[in-house]
Amino acid sequence: MTTTIQKTLRDSAAMRWTALLLLALAMFCSYIFMDILSPIKDLMQETRSWDSTAFGTMQGSEVFLNVFAFFLIFAGIILDKMGVRFTMILSCAVMLIGACIKWYAVGEGFMGSELEAWFTSHLNYIPVFDELGVSPFYDGMPASAKFATCGFMIFGCGCEMAGITVSRGIVKWFKGREMALAMGSEMALARLGVATCMIFSPFFARLSGQVSVSRSVAFGVVLMCIALIMSIVYFVMDSKLDAQTGEAEEKDDPFKIGDIGQIFTSSGFWLVALLCVLYYSAIFPFQKYAVNMLQCNLTLTLPDPDSFWAQPDVTVIQYVIMLIVAATGFASNFQKKCSMKYGLLGFSIIALICYCYMGYMRQSAECIFAVFPLLAVLITPILGSYVDHKGKAASMLVLGSLLLIACHLTFAFVLPLFKGSTVGGIITAYVTILVLGSSFSLVPASLWPSVPKLVDAKVIGSAYALIFWIQNIGLWLFPLLIGKVLDATNPGVTDPTKFNYTAPLVMLACLGVAALLLGLTLKVVDKKKGLGLEEPNIK
Repeated sequence: MTTTIQKTLRDSAAMRWTALLLLALAMFCSYIFMDILSPIKDLMQETRSWDSTAFGTMQGSEVFLNVFAFFLIFAGIILDKMGVRFTMILSCAVMLIGACIKWYAVGEGFMGSELEAWFTSHLNYIPVFDELGVSPFYDGMPASAKFATCGFMIFGCGCEMAGITVSRGIVKWFKGREMALAMGSEMALARLGVATCMIFSPFFARLSGQVSVSRSVAFGVVLMCIALIMSIVYFVMDSKLDAQTGEAEEKDDPFKIGDIGQIFTSSGFWLVALLCVLYYSAIFPFQKYAVNMLQCNLTLTLPDPDSFWAQPDVTVIQYVIMLIVAATGFASNFQKKCSMKYGLLGFSIIALICYCYMGYMRQSAECIFAVFPLLAVLITPILGSYVDHKGKAASMLVLGSLLLIACHLTFAFVLPLFKGSTVGGIITAYVTILVLGSSFSLVPASLWPSVPKLVDAKVIGSAYALIFWIQNIGLWLFPLLIGKVLDATNPGVTDPTKFNYTAPLVMLACLGVAALLLGLTLKVVDKKKGLGLEEPNIK
């Protein structure tokens, strides 16, 4: 009788996916905190006097230190030198520190304090940065926004460090196996954090009938504590893997600073990096304004306060239904029996329809946008598995760009036509948001697994860091630009639900056009140089 012995934890599918789950849960928590104020932009203006410029400046500050202090480059070097385990715990600890600062900044305790007075009279002019027009502060910026900016910059250092660390960790556990599926699944779970944020941030802010934006941020701080715990559990598990393999995190062919030079000589790497910054700049900054954009373009009538749809318990019920949509849709991808596969898929679709109906009845912009990651959760494993077995990563990036352009133009020109039509507007919004979410799923399933094909294994951490650094330039710039464009194209508008979003949305669509052109160029370069981007990961 022949028996199969699992030699290492990595050889066990259950252990591989457990490691992935730990990493994904940490990113899930960080994604929630990243956009914790996005669905309550209107409340920030009402309770803290943050106009669109202040809101956009603060939101863009998340990546300021990564871009202008080159922290993300140092993070990649730390990752290559110190390994996944150390860097993961460090990143979660840094995120927690930044989250706590932001929590205090928007809290009642900050208002009227000496610290508020200090921030009111300081940081109004930053030499050099003001001259270059890239300062994270400006004269007249609310003190709470300035201090929140400081905390968000620190959080951003940890968040982006965690992003490259998770990618490197997945490569470590899944290389030569179902890597694209793993990366796509990790991002699908992490992006459920976006939906969670959209539902629960307004819920906590308005809990008990009294508006308190600090409650929403406190919810995020608790989740960052959970992320730190997940990273510690992963540390133990990853240590056991290295003990079994006899490997150290620093290999026999150790990383040297000079090795980074080989990254810069890869034309494929630069095309992928530029694609990344264009694509993500059209998505993440949009998320920060999406709820407010829907508030401005949809005709929403709040349900009667005494009705079932206005009760706080409905929020929990709707979230449970969302989890059912995600879990059954995701699980359907891994069923071998057709009856189970299509049964779970059908149940997921029915649950999604129920969720959308509840969002319509609640007349809630944040609940409507919360469907954004749901279709991505369903199809990302399918796309990842396709890339693993069939390839076509570059082609998927082109398709994602086309969908991105179509969705932003729909938001800009089609959705406003339904102003006054509650049913037509909400249906249009739901369909467009779901398609946008599906286009978003094409990136993690195709772009990130392609990086190991472009650079040497010992500089993967630095390669991911460089891509994230370039990406962060867009993530810093475009929230700021959207805020400035909104204020410039809506002079005298003080009601946060009356903005015209056409100009910012056209700007984001133009990013999609540029990404499409780069994607087509990447296909040509891949075919000419044989980069292997259109080839499967599993051979």
